[in-house]
Amino acid sequence: MLFVDKHRPKTLDSLTYHHDLSSRLKALANGDFPHLLVYGPSGAGKKTRIIATLKELYGPGVEKIKIDSRIFTTTSNRKLEFNIVASIYHLEITPSDVGNYDRVVIQDLLKEVAQTQQVDLAAKQRFKVVVINEADHLTRDAQAALRRTMEKYSPNLRLILLANSTANIIAPIRSRTLLVRVAAPTTDEIVDVLKGVGKMERLEVKDGLCKRIAVESGRNLRRALLMFEAVYAQNEVVKDNTPLPPPDWEALISQIADEIMAEHSPARILQVRAKLYDLLTHCIPPTVILKTLTFKLIPKIDDTIKADVIKWSAFYEHRLHLGNKPIFHLEAFVAKFLRLLESYLMDMDYDF
Repeated sequence: MLFVDKHRPKTLDSLTYHHDLSSRLKALANGDFPHLLVYGPSGAGKKTRIIATLKELYGPGVEKIKIDSRIFTTTSNRKLEFNIVASIYHLEITPSDVGNYDRVVIQDLLKEVAQTQQVDLAAKQRFKVVVINEADHLTRDAQAALRRTMEKYSPNLRLILLANSTANIIAPIRSRTLLVRVAAPTTDEIVDVLKGVGKMERLEVKDGLCKRIAVESGRNLRRALLMFEAVYAQNEVVKDNTPLPPPDWEALISQIADEIMAEHSPARILQVRAKLYDLLTHCIPPTVILKTLTFKLIPKIDDTIKADVIKWSAFYEHRLHLGNKPIFHLEAFVAKFLRLLESYLMDMDYDF
């Protein structure tokens, strides 16, 4: 089992940072529990805090989970297979997995959950909780359906929405939930967590290495723990200056950036497409691929075209949210980048 799962805190009291937030969640769990919108950067500990809050609400029973596969039918009679993580007290769903059909899942599933009573009559709470991952990726239709459900079935149901940002969430949902911000841990807090994990694993922990990992991970605790484990798995002797291995997907994106710069041809776009497909099939989010590729390309180009590249990267990121075939938009960005680069090089030749 990976360190990130093995050493995940199970209770609010065992969380090592944001103690004020843990106290607030504990007070909510023991009082009148509202709908929550929990937001903050990736790897800040949103999910861990929510699982710990559910344990505070219902006791250890929430850890007994199973995965159900359900079939939903759209208005055009298309069948959608959808996985639900569930205990007898709560459900956890990621509606954005079904793309533009997320409204069907939200409407049918939440209605069904809200109309059923709590199975455990001795449970501390009468309502069930539905945790919605990636709430900021829900379509407008799905969010409108969610708003109606919140109004209609509030006594039997509490929603916990998890999001990286509240920007894409409609105002009526924001006004019906208690907003809880989980900030990224500081580099010192990440260092403390890494030292604690190292101690439990009986590893010889180096302060300098932990600090470098905390900085390199971009204050993403999940990523820091994965890097920490990778360093100790790949090196028999670990020192303060031991190289930090980049994740495989990031190394592949660096390779794509180098290939794009090396040759500007349609054949190269086809080669890059195969690598982009490889990243998508390994569940790397398309927006992460686009953002990382942009950041890898920017240092390699002249200042005069950097603004244009960033503008088109933002354009295709918006397109990614609207469409349901990410490869089209990623490939279009690569083609647009090559066109910008070619135009710049031609202008340079012309000037000479």
